[in-house]
Amino acid sequence: MEPEIVNGTDLVVQRPEGLYCPAGDFYIDPWRPVERAVLTHAHADHARRGSAHYLAAAPAEGVLRARLGEITLQPLAYGETVEHRGVRISLHPAGHVLGSAQVRLEQGGRVWVASGDFFVSGAGDRNPTCAPFEPVRCDCFITESTFGLPIYRWRPQHEVLAEIDAWWRANAEAGRASVLFAYSFGKAQRLLAGVDAQIGPIVVHGAVQLLNDAYRQAGVALPPTQLGTEVVDRAVLQRALVVAPPSVQGTPWLRRFGDYSDAFASGWMQLRGTRRRQGVDRGFVLSDHADWPGLHAAIDASGASRVIVTHGYEAVMVRALAERGLQAGAFATEYGDAALEGDGAA
Repeated sequence: MEPEIVNGTDLVVQRPEGLYCPAGDFYIDPWRPVERAVLTHAHADHARRGSAHYLAAAPAEGVLRARLGEITLQPLAYGETVEHRGVRISLHPAGHVLGSAQVRLEQGGRVWVASGDFFVSGAGDRNPTCAPFEPVRCDCFITESTFGLPIYRWRPQHEVLAEIDAWWRANAEAGRASVLFAYSFGKAQRLLAGVDAQIGPIVVHGAVQLLNDAYRQAGVALPPTQLGTEVVDRAVLQRALVVAPPSVQGTPWLRRFGDYSDAFASGWMQLRGTRRRQGVDRGFVLSDHADWPGLHAAIDASGASRVIVTHGYEAVMVRALAERGLQAGAFATEYGDAALEGDGAA
């Protein structure tokens, strides 16, 4: 389902390479190499190698270089504006991961915002690992819909983190490691910044440590962590919280921890069937994406009369928005299922 093109003047359209701004001749999160790419954040389903020139929020520079290697990157401070071929471009916090941004485009009095992925914090919640989501007023808002179903409604995240602490503490007292599967970029750092590091040592997989280093270099405070391959004292492992990507589940890497309890932290843990399929002892519902109320709150805060839905349950969201009287359509993307492919922040 594609949104209606209004007189051929839309600021963003869909092309085989990705979402394209015809007036500015650049792409937003292209999934194929292009000349100019504006990136919303560094997850692999949004930031891909091969483009000639990248523009991204300045806080994302370290994680982008850690993931993409040597690239030509123009970092832009949040709220700073650049103009390209008559289109004014600015980037604004999305609250998703370090350096995540909404892309604001302005030309001829029209304003469009492409949100990328975003997270709207609930009352009493604070994620110290990235700048919080900031609403941006616009005429047309391009929204993600990863969790665009009414069933997805997050509990306060500090409550979930307290449950993780209780699980870890109980395991440590029983002399077993607590293996917590979480995506290496974004979710792992949110967990590390939110748990009680006084409970015991924290051990991480190398993929997590690589991103931890980039976060620390960006000034984000994280507790001390050790690589699992470097720990030789079994007493350390028996009280440790072990943070690792889901891809290591069932691999020899886990054998060093002996008797352990495992859990998965993800928004997909809201569904019992997903918890069963993951085959873990516990599922903690913790997400870096907006839930159903958060999606609608962000759309309302934008003031947009037109909304384009992408990256998730597009049809459900489009129908709900149309019932509210908004002009709604959808862009199809090549984004994979981040929850199961292991490189998202669900």
